[in-house]
Amino acid sequence: MRKLRVLLTGGGTGGHIYPLVAVGAEMQTQCGQRGIPLDLRYLGAYGPFKSLLEANNIKVGRVAESKLRRYVSIHNFIDGPKFIYSFFQAAVKIFFFMPDVVFSKGGPGALAVVLAAKFYFIPVIIHESDTVPGLTNLLSARFAKLILTSFPGTESYFPGKQVMLVGNPIRRSLLAGAAAESKQRNKGAYGFDPQLPLILVMGGSQGAININDFILDNLPAILQVTQVLHQTGPKNYEQILKEVSFIAEKMPEEVARRYKAVDYFGDEIKVAYIAADLVVSRSSAGAIFEIAAFGKPSILIPLPPNIAANDHQTKNAYDYTATGAGEVVEQTNLLPNLFINHVKRIVEDRALSTRMSEAALVFAKPEAASKIAQILLEK
Repeated sequence: MRKLRVLLTGGGTGGHIYPLVAVGAEMQTQCGQRGIPLDLRYLGAYGPFKSLLEANNIKVGRVAESKLRRYVSIHNFIDGPKFIYSFFQAAVKIFFFMPDVVFSKGGPGALAVVLAAKFYFIPVIIHESDTVPGLTNLLSARFAKLILTSFPGTESYFPGKQVMLVGNPIRRSLLAGAAAESKQRNKGAYGFDPQLPLILVMGGSQGAININDFILDNLPAILQVTQVLHQTGPKNYEQILKEVSFIAEKMPEEVARRYKAVDYFGDEIKVAYIAADLVVSRSSAGAIFEIAAFGKPSILIPLPPNIAANDHQTKNAYDYTATGAGEVVEQTNLLPNLFINHVKRIVEDRALSTRMSEAALVFAKPEAASKIAQILLEK
């Protein structure tokens, strides 16, 4: 039987790569079940995730990364020629692979691959994670056979195109068996008291300096209400440990033990999600859909508008919390009393916490990766 050749592309962030890994794993499973030989490759920017892609049996190629901007910048004079170069790179590499379909998550480097694919009349399917599409996907949509979205309402940005709501892909291994796991036992795995509430604080895979600073500045007061499992980001970890050590000297030992820092969660984030009573997080699509899949109440702190393109994190957060699954605290409103009152109310009001969990599970689309894989197989 002839091999099915599938090419994945995206930007080099975790928000692009992890969903592609999830879709790739589902494609491998479904092709195996159908007896279809599969040649699965990635072409684009991959940042620090090359080894992750390769570990999931995805062959990796690179094209020059160029950022598309909606505003005037001197960097456009550099990225313009880089984009042309990346297009020719992609055209050559695609010629020698000639995939049956290209699946794009958007991001720097992806548009060149999409354009090269269309040059060869190869079908292109794109996926948009956020409520507001990025510029790469808005441009790629003109050449796409099908556009897949995560949030209801995003289809309005793609008039006249075929659009399907599927959710954001999550790795099956992350969710496998989670429903049967004990929250108390997983709290114990991190050395926490199983009987006390626990919040999981995340600022994305690289951490968030503003959130980190806020937690440390208010740690004694927060620990009076809840235990804290804090993903700091690898670059911030050592400094945070030093600061926490200094803060802990002024706290009773039993209170100081209520805080644990982790530099970066790999697959062990599953244990952290199961253990948590509440998740405090940025509002990337990846974070939101993982929180929802685990049915966790959340407080979302979006990236400020001057940092997040098109203020997409704020729009993600408000669209999601409109379901009742979480609450939004914008960074400008991140004040100690307000935050601690939000946390206390959610972790102490069992009925409220249950309603938020149920709303999160209703919103979740844990089969997104499987659906996308099926679509790519049927292309």
